[in-house]
Amino acid sequence: MKSPWPLKPLLALASFGLMITLPQYIPQWYNWRIYEWAAAASILDFQPRSHGSNPMEEEMERLKPDASHLRRDEARIVDPTGAMDEFYAALLRTERQQSGAVTRILHYGDSPTTADLITADVRNFLQTRFGDAGHGTYLIGKPWAWYAHRGVDVSFQGWQMDPATLKKQPDGRYGLGGVSFIGSAGASSTIKLKRPGHTHLVVSYLGQPGGGQVQIQANGIDVGTLDTNMPQVAAVEQAYEIPTEAQEFTIRVIQGKVRLFDVEFHRNTPGIVYDSIGLNGTWAGVLASHMNGDHWIEELRLAKPNLVIINYGTNESGYRNYVETSYPKDVREILRRVKTAVPEASILMMSPMDRGAREAGGAIGTVASLPQLVSVQAKLAIENNCAFFNTFQAMGGPGTMGRWYMAEPRLVSADFIHPLPAGARIVGTLLYDALMDGYNSYKQRLLRQTMAAAPADKSRGKAEAKP
Repeated sequence: MKSPWPLKPLLALASFGLMITLPQYIPQWYNWRIYEWAAAASILDFQPRSHGSNPMEEEMERLKPDASHLRRDEARIVDPTGAMDEFYAALLRTERQQSGAVTRILHYGDSPTTADLITADVRNFLQTRFGDAGHGTYLIGKPWAWYAHRGVDVSFQGWQMDPATLKKQPDGRYGLGGVSFIGSAGASSTIKLKRPGHTHLVVSYLGQPGGGQVQIQANGIDVGTLDTNMPQVAAVEQAYEIPTEAQEFTIRVIQGKVRLFDVEFHRNTPGIVYDSIGLNGTWAGVLASHMNGDHWIEELRLAKPNLVIINYGTNESGYRNYVETSYPKDVREILRRVKTAVPEASILMMSPMDRGAREAGGAIGTVASLPQLVSVQAKLAIENNCAFFNTFQAMGGPGTMGRWYMAEPRLVSADFIHPLPAGARIVGTLLYDALMDGYNSYKQRLLRQTMAAAPADKSRGKAEAKP
């Protein structure tokens, strides 16, 4: 008797079911999965649209990452000694639009910072609230294909590019941005800004005996010639006035050999400059030993930051022995150098994000040594009178990258390390909110101090008025 069920289609369906199911349970096959069964519930949980709704607006709202559920004590800056007060004081002057009140933030980070992820969002939030004083630091070229800053692009040729991570310059001089660019006549870079309005361009370079010359142009018009020849080797900055309508800038070597580091873009107005200084694949030892200490101190002094953010740890978390031995020493040396250079600046140690890893059963957990590294960072921050922001806990703690990978929209790439733009925006929002929480608490503290002093001043005035 012939079966009422078509055998071949049933076998095909069964085979397909096995293909999409087995990789979920066999760890060695997990990377070959084509469907996440954990997402089945969200498919079955269908919610029909109400009559008259706007499908486009509803879909945009559904895909918008929401960080509101992450706001809690772990998402605040730990600062028991008021280490951030100098930064908050500068921010208050900027908010009051005092003449020349520019608040500058240097954010040192690893690969996400290299692509201006997280930092671009914080920059936008701060400049929207306090004013845009310029984009800040941008490298002469792209040492890595994914080097990018929001609103800026560059085309370049003829440069020998040496990041501090590779330690190819024996003298350890890599500028503020951690990359040395050496070029002879013909080497050039053309930098394009999405928005006009900048008033000054600053070129950072190494002055040295026999240094060559560089031509600076804005929208094709010469604005100056830089002579890098100096009797002694020194870190130098040279500023040029530029037309506010200019959006394209060319830096070209016209004579001899030069060694440049970066350019900066500034606006002649109170506001925020947020420098995103990312080094791909970096770790604490790069700032502590690959960078020439005296040279980096000199560069920090020229920058005059109000806040320095040290945001490392992702790459270190893969090496437990380093975390337990050399890492604390490297961090202490970084902090010593920053405090020597700019003792008046605030320092914020910012932990890495969660770093995901496949567990034996195929689930995405957290790299085992990362919580230990974050704990070491928190301790070092307190010991060295620095503030600390626990990014790892603020974004959700252990297993966050696993949840982010399964989210819709997906918030992290398949390496469970690098956030996608929506995930980066969540972390940027968390950091901005933490900075603003601390700033508002600072202003409230100033207000209480003023109110407490007022009665005493009033009583003293009455006493002096008596005959």
